[in-house]
Amino acid sequence: MLVKELYLQSLQLEESPLAHYIFHLLKEKKISLTDDISQLNFDEADHQKVGEMIENNVLGFHKIGIYSLKLKHNEYVFIFANSKQRAIQFFTETFGHTPVNCHEYSLDYELTRGNDVISFRKMRMEFERFPVVAGFFNRVG
Repeated sequence: MLVKELYLQSLQLEESPLAHYIFHLLKEKKISLTDDISQLNFDEADHQKVGEMIENNVLGFHKIGIYSLKLKHNEYVFIFANSKQRAIQFFTETFGHTPVNCHEYSLDYELTRGNDVISFRKMRMEFERFPVVAGFFNRVG
């Protein structure tokens, strides 16, 4: 795998530390996009500089997660938000009461929608503003 492929993957999966380390090593010309990832040596990075880059969000990450909040017995709502606390707050504002519970799901979790299968990661691309209700789920039983 090339550094370019790993870098793009880290950006797509919002792996902020990895993306910032690769960005730093590229900027310092310690690696190139065409190098094999075996050439990556994170010991060559200035960890303080990278830490500051991550803290200042130089690459502009806006991490959004997916949360399942229990509406009532066997009824759940999925909300995209930047944190568990924000998902709970949005739920409370929208439905007028606090959720029974709140659990974060992996964005790579796949579910059936109509006749198709879609991941939460792909579904997230359908929305421009967050937090937002992504959908509802009724558990039978």
